[in-house]
Amino acid sequence: MAILNRRNWFKGFAAGAAAPAFASGRVSAQTPRFAEPLSGREIMRQRHFPNLPLTTHDGKHVLFYDDLIKDKIVVLNLMYADCTGICPTVTMNLVRTQALLRDRVQTPVHIVSLTVNPAVDSPDKLNEYAAMHQTGPNWLFATGRPDDLETLRQRLGFTDLNPLIDKDKSSHSGMIRYGNEPLSLWGGCPGNTPPEWMLKEISFVIPGPRIV
Repeated sequence: MAILNRRNWFKGFAAGAAAPAFASGRVSAQTPRFAEPLSGREIMRQRHFPNLPLTTHDGKHVLFYDDLIKDKIVVLNLMYADCTGICPTVTMNLVRTQALLRDRVQTPVHIVSLTVNPAVDSPDKLNEYAAMHQTGPNWLFATGRPDDLETLRQRLGFTDLNPLIDKDKSSHSGMIRYGNEPLSLWGGCPGNTPPEWMLKEISFVIPGPRIV
């Protein structure tokens, strides 16, 4: 398994120190010389989880971090409703994986699917997509302003160094991210792998006995 906070997505998490505080040319005894360091969780929130407004497939207005990520174990993927490539395969794998999680894990695991085609994927269209694939509870499809969805795509690491590939919407839908937000533990795996294998991968961030 590739834990992403050991790879490029989470490089450079060291918190910088603030400049010393001076009063009349001398450091005050009551003033700390350095700012309190940020926790790894807070650094990850600031760098990778912008609190952008979204609308879910059931018509609710939410904030990405506060409502969809914070304090949760979550699986993230990109999709769009008219995709005829890998999106349906990944969605069906997640449907099967979600069923396995309900049978094997007591801790709730939330799935968030973000559209890469928000200009077309309205909440109603995403709701039809969710119904067509018979997705279960704790699974939200979300749309929003195109610029905001693009920001999320980049900040979550669903990008390709090749600009030609990066422009192809279908190329962003093959990977999933999964994580335990309170523990700042994150990983990723291909979305077209068998659900049993995906279950084992996601279990790395779920407290309790390891699923084998």
